[in-house]
Amino acid sequence: MNSGRKFHRILLKISGEALMGDEPYGIDGETVNRIASDIRDIHRQGIQVCVVVGGGNIFRGISGAAAGMERASADYVGMLATVMNALTMQHALEKTDVATRVLSAIPMATVCEPYVRRRAIHHMGKGRLVIFAAGTGNPFFTTDTAAALRAAEMGCDALFKGTKVDGVYSADPELEVETERYDSLTYLSVLSRDLKVMDASAISLARENRIPIVVFSIREPGGLSSVIEGNGAHTIIGERE
Repeated sequence: MNSGRKFHRILLKISGEALMGDEPYGIDGETVNRIASDIRDIHRQGIQVCVVVGGGNIFRGISGAAAGMERASADYVGMLATVMNALTMQHALEKTDVATRVLSAIPMATVCEPYVRRRAIHHMGKGRLVIFAAGTGNPFFTTDTAAALRAAEMGCDALFKGTKVDGVYSADPELEVETERYDSLTYLSVLSRDLKVMDASAISLARENRIPIVVFSIREPGGLSSVIEGNGAHTIIGERE
């Protein structure tokens, strides 16, 4: 990624686990506030920002299905968990004076707006930050796929995925001693090497729409701004290495 590249609109994917901080479960308020401050900093640069938040810190559909729950029902519970995280992130962002709207793929008008593509684009055009909740609104699709879908629908310049490590590795660096961190990868190499950065549907969708995926550490304070400026450690996934 060129340090001189200017972004007009980006989508930030945050896993539910990222909101836990060092806690084993749930939401850590200090971590959420720090992430909100990092998002505020790039929003103030005039970059239009939309966000997809996962729900794995509260409930993961696959885990529920493995425990005997019917998969579709488990996925719907997971989608509701993303709404809880989205509302929490909205509160943290608005404390930093960033006007924020939550749009849910599952209509629940009492707490947030239903997802309508034109409405989301309108909000961003007005300088508001948009958080997409409830995934795609359909079971059997992950929030990674939802992030790639929304990035395509919004015409984003890039999809930034905040993780617990500073890029894509050949193996989990927390489990393996000898690993290699990649500076860049192609979509096809991620798929062929079965690198677990995002699911295959998300990678394929980004590839079809030529949306680069930038993987970086969301745990690093100021990491998002640094990566956008081209200085922070990251891996970029695109058409060429």
